[in-house]
Amino acid sequence: MKIFDAHLHIIDPRFPVAENHGYLPPAFTAPDYMRSVENFNVSGGAIVSGSFQGFDQSYLLDALDMLGERFVGVTQLPAGTSDEEILSLHEKGVRAVRFNVKRGGSETIERLDHFARRIHDIAGWHAELYIDSKDLVELKDVISRLPAVSIDHLGLSKQGFPELLKLVEQGVKVKATGFGRIDFDPSQAIRAIHELNPEALLFGTDLPSTRAKRVFQAGDVTVIQEALGDKEAEKVLYHNALQWYKIE
Repeated sequence: MKIFDAHLHIIDPRFPVAENHGYLPPAFTAPDYMRSVENFNVSGGAIVSGSFQGFDQSYLLDALDMLGERFVGVTQLPAGTSDEEILSLHEKGVRAVRFNVKRGGSETIERLDHFARRIHDIAGWHAELYIDSKDLVELKDVISRLPAVSIDHLGLSKQGFPELLKLVEQGVKVKATGFGRIDFDPSQAIRAIHELNPEALLFGTDLPSTRAKRVFQAGDVTVIQEALGDKEAEKVLYHNALQWYKIE
C-alpha cells in the first residue's frame, strides 16, 4: 500500500540547530530517512520544522531538493515575513506554516489567527498545530474559524480528545502520528475521528520520533489498517494527504 508520510523531521548538522528546553536532537539526515522507510512504499511526504530549528529555512530547502518533488515543507515563520518570501518558499515546495504551542521555536499562538489567515490568502497554505488537546478549550473558537488547519499526533492526550473531535466536526484535520507520544489507544481515536470525517486523518511516521517515549515502528501502520480495514486505511495512509497538501 502506498504511503504519503505526512509528518517527518530532517535534522542535518550542516544547518543551524539550537537546544530547546535543554534538548538537542541527534542527526537524522535525508539519507537516514530514506533508509528508515526503505521497507515501506513511501511516495512522498511532509518535512516538518521542529522547535530546535526555529525560523531556519536552509535545512528545509536542502531536504526538499534531496528528497524530490513529491515532498513538501511545513515551516516555521515569524508573522512579519514578507509576501515575497512566503511566495518564494511556496515555489520551492513549502505548503504550510507550523505553530509549535507545546515546545516553542515558532511564532507565538497569539499570532495564529492573523498569520494563518494571511498566509492562506497569500499562498493557500494551511496551519499545523503541535498542541496538547487539553489546551484546545481556550483556542477552539479561533481554530474553528481558520480557513485550513491540522493538529499533530492525535492531539496527544485523552483528556482533551472530546474537544479535538468537536474541531474535526468543523473540518479540522488530524495527524495520525506519534503513537509513542500519546496517552491513549490510537485505534479507538482513529476510529472515532474517521467516523466523523473519513478525510480528516493523515498518517505520518514522525521519524525520527524526537523525545517520544516510543519511536515509530512498522506496527503503527498495521494499527491503522486493523482499525479501519484496507480500503479506508488507504485514505489515511495516502489519499487524504495528497489532497491536503495539494499534490498532483
